[in-house]
Amino acid sequence: MRILLIEDDIRLAETLAEALTDQLYVVDIATDGESAWNCTKALDYDLLLLDLMLPEIDGITLCHRLRSHGYQKPVLMLTACDTISDKISGLDAGADDYIIKPVDLGELFARIRALLRRGNTISPPVLEWGNLQLNPSTYEVTYNHTPLHITPKEYSLLELLLRNGRRLLSRSVIIDHIWRTDTCPDEHTVKVHLRSVRQKLKAAGAPEDFIETIHGMGYRLKSLDLLQKS
Repeated sequence: MRILLIEDDIRLAETLAEALTDQLYVVDIATDGESAWNCTKALDYDLLLLDLMLPEIDGITLCHRLRSHGYQKPVLMLTACDTISDKISGLDAGADDYIIKPVDLGELFARIRALLRRGNTISPPVLEWGNLQLNPSTYEVTYNHTPLHITPKEYSLLELLLRNGRRLLSRSVIIDHIWRTDTCPDEHTVKVHLRSVRQKLKAAGAPEDFIETIHGMGYRLKSLDLLQKS
């Protein structure tokens, strides 16, 4: 899951980005409203974490602009502006939630998980596909109740596949979703991670083609009907 953190306090932004990365999110940082606006046009973010007091375009104006242009992804305002009128302004501008600095990280993570669930109503708190289960709250992945010991990137890859099911994901789309913009992995890197995930799934009892390759197009999870017949 990719988050855009919009915060002009560089030290705070880096601290929050590190904490969110530890929670297996991919985090990009924008330090002003104009850069954030450009980022949202260039990449598909799952959630925006937005400060109010920003250079170029303030958080309220940016949120209102995003919503007026049809932007529907969750926006969580994270700010020191703590009056009732500030909260009302933020929510009326289109924010989905509003949290006051200094923030408890546990509460922030819980609010992010709640917004991500709300933003994708087809996905339950625990993601499932056949015998595969992934719990975004505990980062546990099991196949037929057997724990899978996977790397953070493998976890992100499986989560992306589970959230998309039968939708085809190209290698470039996978890179856009699970690598930061300041890293430049090639498409072979995706193949390496997929191969490792497939091996671990197979070792736990999954069919070899649990993750399908559609040559020249991308990857997706095997049909549930076919999995039941396997």
